[in-house]
Amino acid sequence: METSFEDVAEDAGGSAPSAATVADDAEAAPAPAATATAAAPGPGPAAAPVSAAKAPASLSPSRAGDFMQCPLLYRFRVIDRLPEKPSEAATRGTLVHAVLERLFDAPAAERTAPRARSLVPGQWDRLRESRPEVGELFADDPEGERLARWLGEAERLVERWFTLEDPSRLEPAERELFVEAELDSGLRLRGIIDRVDVAPTGEVRIVDYKTGKAPRPQYAEGALFQMKFYALVVWRLKKVVPRRLQLVYLGSGDVLTYDPVLADLERVERKLLALWEAIRLATETGDWQPRPTKLCGWCNHQAHCPEFGGTPPPYPLPVRVADTGGVEQGRMAAD
Repeated sequence: METSFEDVAEDAGGSAPSAATVADDAEAAPAPAATATAAAPGPGPAAAPVSAAKAPASLSPSRAGDFMQCPLLYRFRVIDRLPEKPSEAATRGTLVHAVLERLFDAPAAERTAPRARSLVPGQWDRLRESRPEVGELFADDPEGERLARWLGEAERLVERWFTLEDPSRLEPAERELFVEAELDSGLRLRGIIDRVDVAPTGEVRIVDYKTGKAPRPQYAEGALFQMKFYALVVWRLKKVVPRRLQLVYLGSGDVLTYDPVLADLERVERKLLALWEAIRLATETGDWQPRPTKLCGWCNHQAHCPEFGGTPPPYPLPVRVADTGGVEQGRMAAD
């Protein structure tokens, strides 16, 4: 078994960018395919060029999750690229991830809870410098009281991590590792893995930090989808099936683990290909149906959603029309 992960980024096509510069939703917006000029039925000039819509060429766990949750949400984020205001919860998650990544820069004996807490203010300053929009979260907090409580919550999440793992006994092979692999279909899978551990015996563990609470057991499979996605990419790149997938929930102090086998990864690949076919059809037809759930209450795009009386922006891509004159409908195959 090949145990080194130092060349994973090279296998993916280049050196690994930092998480600060590579977003998990790095899919490019769909662009029209090459134009083709239709022949005129009789004498006269040819018809105007007609372009077919083309689906984005890559998929990340977040965007795959968006489409499964609500196809219209996927359209808003990937095709329309509607702006979204930063949230306190998501920004706190980014801050905590940055602290846990930076802590491993210190020697093992110095990876303590007090040191981790001390990193929070500096990492918050760096986050505001790289993403000035997060400063808007506390624009109405002139005295800084709400910001202080928010930073205190981030510190408590960081501290809780020490009750779940002992960083003095860990030497990650990779942190915030950008990975990308292309399937035989041409679909590229990409994402950022929080941490990769490699045991002396060669077993690989993929670790992801979550600042929320662990899901109920009946929803655990959905939570593991992201991890199986990463495991599939690692297998495609290194021909290594990770020994363990581990989700560390700092919000509730739980650790969820799963030991995958090759059949798991093959099932995920089939599911992603079916998902990708559904995205391709929706891109070509412009048929992006909303899927109302309890999560709609947290959606940034209610003003554009028909479920809330809104109107989506004009579809920016050409729509393929079926021979019968109707818009061709797509469907997603279930795994």
